[in-house]
Amino acid sequence: MADLTIYGATGYTGRLASEFAKSLGLQFTVAGRSESKLKALAACLGVEYRIFRVEDSTLVDASLQGLRVLLNCSGPFLHTAKPLIEACIRNGVHYLDIAAELDSYELCEQKHEEAKKANIMLLPGCGGSVAMLGCLADYMFEHVTNPISIDIALHVAGPMSRGSAISAAENLTSKCLHRLNGKLVDQGSGHTMQFDFDDGRGGVSCFPATLPDLITLWRSTNIPNIKTFVHVAGGAFPTDNLDSLQEGPTAEQRETNPYHVAAIVTSSDGTTNRGVLHIVNGYTFTPLASVEAVRRVLMGEAKPGFQTTSNLFGYRFAESIAGSRFRNL
Repeated sequence: MADLTIYGATGYTGRLASEFAKSLGLQFTVAGRSESKLKALAACLGVEYRIFRVEDSTLVDASLQGLRVLLNCSGPFLHTAKPLIEACIRNGVHYLDIAAELDSYELCEQKHEEAKKANIMLLPGCGGSVAMLGCLADYMFEHVTNPISIDIALHVAGPMSRGSAISAAENLTSKCLHRLNGKLVDQGSGHTMQFDFDDGRGGVSCFPATLPDLITLWRSTNIPNIKTFVHVAGGAFPTDNLDSLQEGPTAEQRETNPYHVAAIVTSSDGTTNRGVLHIVNGYTFTPLASVEAVRRVLMGEAKPGFQTTSNLFGYRFAESIAGSRFRNL
């Protein structure tokens, strides 16, 4: 019997994750809402499939019976995270997802004690930008004495998937938050900052963004001052009709548009340290990293409650994905 279900398996990232899970020899089922799409994918991969909507708690509970891990790849997570997290708590199943939406992480904070009592783990953002930024932050903190603040930026390149664009559009907020002395406060959206991504361009302007790392970095390190930024290149954020977008970037587009993460860490004595993490395109990294996280959890690397990828696996988790490289500047 399969230990793992990948929900949202017929989406762009879900399919890539399912294909990678199959290549590793993991025993899993694919799940989602569309029977025709699931049936075709299951036949292609030689696995079983389950059909359920997250709104049907009875059917969700029945579908989670006997599982050890659920990987949620179905966005917008604004709609799927809460019912699936609650179902995992009820049924004793570890919950992992690839969310990049702040709401999912706030929910995991709220559900931390319930998850601990149920002896299950909540690991949102097990692949993707949260894993990238968290691993670079932990790498930097190993080289810095008494860090008191971190400014960290994600370089996003190449086309965005239709699902990511829809999720981003549904989660637009007028507030631009940062963490100041341990508290989340509004910093306004006009304050840009220069970061060097070590890609030959020198410093480039990055705009502030409310990323989940405001929660995950605080949770894993207790660093009191955190600002998160984004730099966009290669038409990453679409402005046209989202329904007309292609499902996701082609393999060639992913290959030619790597991502980078840059961080500036300040110590209590005022010393600053800079570092970068070079990685493959986010749409390649996310399915590989999320399935690698699943594999490790199935091998017993799990802790009850709300956890972060870098805190659970260490910063070298990023290096388990080919093409990832840390560098001090």
